[in-house]
Amino acid sequence: MEREQKRLEQFRLLRKEIRGSQQYLVVGIDISKDTHNALMRTVSGKILYRRLTFNNTREGFETLLLQVEAVQVQHGLKEVVFGMEPTANYHKPLGEFLINQNHQVVLISPEAAKQNRPLLDGRWNKHDGKDCANIADLMCQGKCLYYEYPSPELRDLRNLLSLNRKLKKLEQGLRLRIRNHLVAQYFPELDQYCHWGANEGLALVRWCLDPAVMAALSDEELIKRLGTPGRTIAQRKRLSALKDKAPSSIGCQFGDSVEFEGQSVVKLLKEVRQAMEDAQEQIQGVCQKFKEYSYLLSIPGFGPTLSAMVLGAIGNPWRFQNGAQVLKMVGLDLSASQSGKSQGVPIVSKKGKAEIRYALYQAATVASSRDKHFVAYFTDQLRGREKEKGIKTKKRVKLAAKMLMIAWTLMKKHERFDPKYLSAQTQPIAAHTTVKTRSGGIPEVQPAPRVVYRANMKAVFLRLPTKRTST
Repeated sequence: MEREQKRLEQFRLLRKEIRGSQQYLVVGIDISKDTHNALMRTVSGKILYRRLTFNNTREGFETLLLQVEAVQVQHGLKEVVFGMEPTANYHKPLGEFLINQNHQVVLISPEAAKQNRPLLDGRWNKHDGKDCANIADLMCQGKCLYYEYPSPELRDLRNLLSLNRKLKKLEQGLRLRIRNHLVAQYFPELDQYCHWGANEGLALVRWCLDPAVMAALSDEELIKRLGTPGRTIAQRKRLSALKDKAPSSIGCQFGDSVEFEGQSVVKLLKEVRQAMEDAQEQIQGVCQKFKEYSYLLSIPGFGPTLSAMVLGAIGNPWRFQNGAQVLKMVGLDLSASQSGKSQGVPIVSKKGKAEIRYALYQAATVASSRDKHFVAYFTDQLRGREKEKGIKTKKRVKLAAKMLMIAWTLMKKHERFDPKYLSAQTQPIAAHTTVKTRSGGIPEVQPAPRVVYRANMKAVFLRLPTKRTST
């Protein structure tokens, strides 16, 4: 923890003083899977080593440090800073190696690298040598990001959350494969009678995807194959109606390969769901190691899943200097296009972590309808504007931002939720202003009265185009 705090202070000092400084050796590294390329220069622009190619091995990393030390001594430079663009996970071994060797490492945003590359020579071309120069140029401008080195527990939590996201996508893909490929082709009538998240629907696909097989089975044989007791009258009526439609099904000709695919996909789907349950148990076990987890759970609308996501995203709450940085992390900050007399309408930027942004909106929806303190706050926000189009969605997005600020504050103060945070007076944040903090500890994150959020919730969270609304 002390080392991370020291690294954070060094990074903030670097951002302030690197422009115009003559004591830094800037090393821009272009990352790839097997080999990396590095360029060394001064802040003033003098190239000291144009291109060093080294392997993604310990011997290659030691070669880099040896050459950097030689250049640093030859030119009498006091400090060395390494910068790299995050490329999948290929940059992480080098980054951790350099940090463990007590070197200063920063990251370059891929968006910044993309926008700055044509400015080097006025051309759109791209190659490894130019990428090194581009990264080093951005570092000299101070346009770099902090390279976080998380604790083992926080790293475990983030790895499990990443695994859980992958498993959810895989589970959804398998469900769509069953419904839109198998059922839609070979037994379309089955879709009207099944819920594809339930075991009964999966059993029908596994054993009765062929309409001819379904029609030949008696009610008792069908229930036996499905492995369900058939205790409810509704279930018996549903299966009976499905059997009546099976002889006249419009499905395509059934083959052995279809039966094999149906059984395989259903088996794989069950395994993925079991892996998701195991991952959730692991996530909960890791979260219990963080005392901040219980503080997040005390916020109305925050369940185990959202609390784990926010905990994993924020990590060390002290690495954020103000609330605006926290909002930018999830894309709830305001952005507007303004020029001269043209005053654009600020809207949420929709950058950052879309999954947390969506989950926060759902938490705001639940809290504003079930918790008495949030219901009173939400009602007060709507008062006088009830008839405006999309006003409820706008206010829920606003409430989601406030809930994230509350979560960040609780993690810093080690406190449980108190309704006083809702009644704290707040001031608006413009897209270009900094965030101030009141004595209550809540950053001033409320937008101005004329701020317009997009009313279409899907557009807010999935970045789909939509028509702007005005207040």
